[in-house]
Amino acid sequence: MYKVRIKVLRIANYKDLSSLYEEKLDNACNLKEGDEFIYEGKYIKGFCKSAYKTLLPFLKDLRKGKGYFYGKWMKNPYSALISCNDGFRPVSFYLERIIEKD
Repeated sequence: MYKVRIKVLRIANYKDLSSLYEEKLDNACNLKEGDEFIYEGKYIKGFCKSAYKTLLPFLKDLRKGKGYFYGKWMKNPYSALISCNDGFRPVSFYLERIIEKD
């Protein structure tokens, strides 16, 4: 099994949508651009649970050595660019298989 690097590339913030539709939240997202995590088959403590559920199918496949998602989508076939499902503050994550096996 491989390890998978998760890197937070970009966090958008649609304040206009938030003001129209969202209940006020004290801490909606604790991630910051540039944050990196290593996935080794278990939930990463402190990681956003909603984002984790979105990333999990890709994390599992990359961990098993699979790639080539949706054909020739990514320059690195053992990577994926996935966004969480928060419509107010979507986070773009770059996932990539790490060559060393654990």
